[in-house]
Order: sequence, then structure tokens, then C-alpha cells
Amino acid sequence: MAFFGRPRASGPVDTSLYDLLGVPKSANDTELKKAYRKMAKQYHPDKNPEYGDKFKEISFAYEVLSDPEKRETYDNYGLDALKEGGGRGGGGMEDLFSSFFGESMFGGPFGGRGPRRTSRRRMKGEDTLHQHRVSLEDLYNGKVSKLQLSKNVICDACGGVGGKPGAMQPCRTCHGRGIKVTIRQLGPGMVQQMQSTCPDCRGEGERINEKDRCKKCNGMKVNKESKILEVHIDKGMKEGQRITFRGEGDQQPDVEPGDVIIILVEKEHNQFKRQGTDLYMEHTIGITEALCGFQFSITHLDNRKLLVKYPPGKIIQPGCKRVVEGEGMPMYRNPYEKGNLIIKFNIEFPENNFTSEEKLKELEQLLPQRPEYPPPGDEAEEVDLMDLDLSHNHQERRDAYEEDDDDDHPGGPSVQCAHQ
Repeated sequence: MAFFGRPRASGPVDTSLYDLLGVPKSANDTELKKAYRKMAKQYHPDKNPEYGDKFKEISFAYEVLSDPEKRETYDNYGLDALKEGGGRGGGGMEDLFSSFFGESMFGGPFGGRGPRRTSRRRMKGEDTLHQHRVSLEDLYNGKVSKLQLSKNVICDACGGVGGKPGAMQPCRTCHGRGIKVTIRQLGPGMVQQMQSTCPDCRGEGERINEKDRCKKCNGMKVNKESKILEVHIDKGMKEGQRITFRGEGDQQPDVEPGDVIIILVEKEHNQFKRQGTDLYMEHTIGITEALCGFQFSITHLDNRKLLVKYPPGKIIQPGCKRVVEGEGMPMYRNPYEKGNLIIKFNIEFPENNFTSEEKLKELEQLLPQRPEYPPPGDEAEEVDLMDLDLSHNHQERRDAYEEDDDDDHPGGPSVQCAHQ
């Protein structure tokens, strides 16, 4: 390749880009790619934020050396020729420097004032949301779940190019715009213009001949792969809480992968209900236990047995609540602090005539004395309490209403007089 207007470098050969990747000047494309992936994985900002500048330099080195034309310019004329936009690539090299290092040239092995932190960031892809159902036991004890996801990964055979270098051409159908415009005649002087994704290039604006397509991805630039994610459910997490896996979303060329976001969904428990850090439950006891004390056991969410005791003489009324302190849910990121367990009591009374009148009189002697009421007098009418049947009472009221309606209109429906 000829570089017009500049002689070949006569001084020491510039190998700084090769040194960054740790490869010899004779390295082939496969060796370059392997070295770049190893270095990029080590210095990626998501893993090591303090090496952001190092990652930019590695990416720039690979960008130059993986392009045959830019590599030839660099080998023959050095880094300064790239800075000045040399070679058949012309002024595009200025954009390449700016995309990695802002407006100024980079320092380190390349000289200059060092990179500015105003470099343009790649567009980020969409995040992937996934609901993960967990039990109340999982949220109480903590758990590590393995979740298998399928995602797009940049093809390692073609590096996300889709085929041979230079084989990608602008789509003839949409002229590289990725959008197909259709005009439909609605009537005289009326047309409708509709835009849709180009079906030939799938909105990418580029196509590649079938014979030049990558054999592994068939020109799609990405392949489907399964990924196993370890979802750590920490003690005290709650419904709707999100666990984010940075950069684990679908990959596509020149786009920063989005995140995979796991949203926790709590399953309903058959005994406990959660409110904040407190646990609620209901328990039914008999009238004897309500009056004379009781004890019963609870199997907690971590399989511990709790013996709940209530002393004789302290009365439990229907619907009242009692607290077991410190036996609720653990607090998130402070699991040694817990909320309370709140128990609502239901009282089960005995059936009618559960014992003889003699025994009832004996029982009455043990219970608090009846309240005394003044005598009602001779004019009072004696009535009895009966069981209330709501459905029967409702039918009686309905029948009475229909009878009253018949009395008001004997002979059937009423007929109104017509006004002249």
C-alpha cells in the first residue's frame, strides 16, 4: 500500500500497539483476537473500574491491528501517520481517535497529553426482565438459585462481522437506511406513506452475500447461547426486589449489552403472612384454653420448633392479638435483627348442650357472678331468642312485599287512564 507524501519511518520500528496486546509483530488475526479477549477481560471497566484508560488503549490497539489497511499504515509509518489520518482511510482516523480518547491524543506509550474523559459511550442495549418465584422460607433463610437464560452472544467465529472482512455491503432494498418506505394510493391526489423495518437486512442497513456469510452464525453476527446465573437470595429480601446482573443481556455488535434484572415474586404461604419485617398468623384455641391458659408449638420457617405458652388466669378474647418478639423476618442486610411474630387468636366454643344442667350449675359457681338486673314488672312480655336464618328471613320479607303489592292492585296489574 502506498502512503503518499510521507517516506517510510527510518527510525526504530514502532511496536507499542503490539506490546499493549502482548503479541509479536508477526501475530496473525487469530492470535490478535485471542490476545485482545484475554486483555479486555482482565481490564474491562465493569470488573476493574480503575483500568478504564488501559481498556481504551487495548481496544484501540486491536481496532488498528485487526484492520489490514490500518495495520499496514501503522507498520510502515508508525502511530503518527494514524494520528494524521494517513493511508487510504483518510480522515476517518481522527474519528477513531476521538471515539476512544476524546478530542486529545492519548498518553502513555503514545505520547501527548493523555486521554480526556469525554469519550463517547456506546449505545446500551435493552435490559432483560425475568420474574423469579421464591418461597417465604427462601426469603427468611436465604438461598442460591441457578437460573438458565438464553441470550444472543456475538459470534466468535466472525467477531460479530457476519462474514468475511469487507463482504458487508449496503442493502439495496433500503439503500442502507434499514427502513423500507411504502407509498399507497388512497384516492385521487391522496397517498399514504408507511415505514417498516426492511425485511431484507432486518433493519441493519447492510447485507452480506450468502457465499460470504459466516458458517457459524449464517451472517446473523450473533449466536444463541445458554447462560447459568447464580441468583443469591439474601435473608430479608422482599417481594418486588430486584437483583441486577450487569452486562448479561443480549449482545450485538457496537452496542453495550443491557442488564439482566431478576424480580422476586413471593409465593403465598399456608401459615404465615408477611408485613414488612413482621410475620402474622392465626391460631384457634378452645374456651378452656382461653380461660385457663395453654401451650402449643409452631414450626418456624427455618424448621425450629417454638413452644408458645400462656399462663392461667390471663384471658384470651376472640380476635385478640399477642406478640412473640424477635421471631419475625430478618432485616435485609442486617439479618441478626428481626421483626416480631404476631398471632391472632380465634376462640372455638363448645356445641349446644355440651354437658348436663347439674354440671353447668357447678361451672357457674366457678365463673364470675352474673350481673343483676331490676325486675321487669308484671306488664313485661316474655320472649325467647332463636337462631337467626338470614336466607329464610330474606325470603319472608320478599313474600310479604309481594302480598302487599297484590292488595294495592287487586285483579292484576294497574291500568292508567289515558289523557285526552
